[in-house]
Order: sequence, then structure tokens, then C-alpha cells
Amino acid sequence: MNIALIAHDKKKDEMERLALAYRNILEKHTLFATGTTGQRIIDATGLPVHRFKSGPLGGDQQIGAYVSGNKMDLIIFLRDPLTAQAHEPDISALLRLSDVYEIPLATNLGTAEILLRGLDAGFLQWRDLNRGKDRDKLRF
Repeated sequence: MNIALIAHDKKKDEMERLALAYRNILEKHTLFATGTTGQRIIDATGLPVHRFKSGPLGGDQQIGAYVSGNKMDLIIFLRDPLTAQAHEPDISALLRLSDVYEIPLATNLGTAEILLRGLDAGFLQWRDLNRGKDRDKLRF
């Protein structure tokens, strides 16, 4: 599965801790991230991460393009709801696209943990249906 990892500045430490705690799950998947967040995950975990531009420079929009192209399966976006973001319209657009294309999205550690554990347990196999993969192997 393709997983996007995004964290606002005040949430980057939390994203590092999450990636370290769930490294054994994340290593089984293809990881994407916005610029600085991706580098911090690479440095903390040693996992390969495809890095897009930073959020304010269009990274959120690049991930949104993957969402609309059915190339993203799960997004963990640790948002800072208490700090104004200059690129708020881009953030809102990414959240809207996640809803339109039914991409599971976590915006806090609690939901991120549930999604990662569900992913590991096989609860996101329906994403394979959306991509047309292994239709005959899926059992719910």
C-alpha cells in the first residue's frame, strides 16, 4: 500500500515517534511524505521515503494529485489545529480529496495508530479492489 505521511512543524516530533513505534508495519509499504517530514522519518527510522516538496511549496498538492489518481491508499496527516497555516487552502483541498476518493485519513496519533494496526491486520484490503488488484483473493 502507498502511505502518505505529513506533519505540521509542531507535530514533526510526534510523527517521528509514530514512525519509530510502527516501523515494522511501515517497512512493508511504500512511503511518501512532504519534504522535511520525510527527511526526519528517514533519519529516525532508516526507511525509504519518497519525498515530495514541503507542504507550503506544493507538497500537499502533490499528494493530492496521487489521491485523485488512485495512487495513495492511506494518509497520516498530523495537523496542528492551533497554528494558522499559510497554505490552509491546500490542506483543505487534500482533506476534501481524501473524502471524495475514500482514502483513510488520520489527523491525530489516536486515529493514526488505529489505521496502522488495521492496515497490519488486513482491514484495508478493499483498497486493492479500488485499484483492481487481486479481486479473487479478497475476503471480508
